[in-house]
Amino acid sequence: MLYLKRRGFDLGSVKMPEQTAMPSASAVKQAWQSDTAIVLPQLLSQDIEKHAKNIQKSYVLMQNVLRTCDFVPFLEQNPYLEHIQQNFFIVAASPEEHDEQGIEKVYFDAFDKNDDDVVAEELWCKASWLSFHDEDASLRFRFSWGMEGYEDVAADPLKQTWAGKLCDIIFPESSTITQNDTILARLSSILGKKPSFVERIVYFNAPNGGAQMHHDVERGHAGVVFAQLSGATFWLAIAKPKLMDEIISFVSNPQHQADIEAVLPQAKDRETLIKLCERLDDLSCYMEEPDHELVEAIMDRCPAFIAQLIERGFAHTLEAGDVLLLPQRDLENCVWHSVFTLGDTPGEALSFAVR
Repeated sequence: MLYLKRRGFDLGSVKMPEQTAMPSASAVKQAWQSDTAIVLPQLLSQDIEKHAKNIQKSYVLMQNVLRTCDFVPFLEQNPYLEHIQQNFFIVAASPEEHDEQGIEKVYFDAFDKNDDDVVAEELWCKASWLSFHDEDASLRFRFSWGMEGYEDVAADPLKQTWAGKLCDIIFPESSTITQNDTILARLSSILGKKPSFVERIVYFNAPNGGAQMHHDVERGHAGVVFAQLSGATFWLAIAKPKLMDEIISFVSNPQHQADIEAVLPQAKDRETLIKLCERLDDLSCYMEEPDHELVEAIMDRCPAFIAQLIERGFAHTLEAGDVLLLPQRDLENCVWHSVFTLGDTPGEALSFAVR
């Protein structure tokens, strides 16, 4: 049994999902094409051993950022600085005072070391809290370019490539994904070409932390590769049409009325949710709104609904070395997913979008 707790909400003990064997290449392709999350167990175990020192170094970096709420001072020290200076220089740093979850964003330009010409500008890495909860120390380091929130991640492949190279420099363990022959072969078969790994995020999910149910659809992206490098996480992952079916069946079941009242105590909220569930189009559109509290309460804070998803087979447990593939075809069919941290210490994970 596993005990789930996230951001102050106790979600009770749940049955541990059964361990799965390594799926065949055809099974991986079929799962992706049918909008189904699939685990590649212990694919990275040998890679993790090779990168043990880098993973430990990144853990220390995370602890330093937690301790000081600063990021750039550590990048300006070796060994980071000497590696960065091979192809990048630090342009500026922003304390991100406008963003309650932001800690610091560091801006970089990339240059061609053969002739010192600048080849990509406005690259950045941002250190952020993963939530607003005081007892959740989870951090993420996101690599991208341009104006955050407005950048069209598919518009400039060159800058995305250089943002990925910046991630490789600061977190060399990134190669456990980008240079893994099995991952490259499986994704090449699915995409019909060699994949690019963009919009990279390095996570440190801490106890009491994780991510609420969401999707990662962006223009030009096919899906996400998630690799657990240390620690462990528990996942719920389900394609949107099936998720809506589960929400509707749960809300319409009289046996769950007390469970729903516990997370939606206002009668008018429950009535609105019931009305939304009467039309798939209405429910689908509501789920894409930035504030979808009525379904969020069910998906993220209702133990009975989480137990229902687990019972239906939509749960996965990731240990260090495991990889999870998450198709993100479009807004109608993408795999929504939710993450819970397991264990007593923060674990490192990589989440790279696939182009």
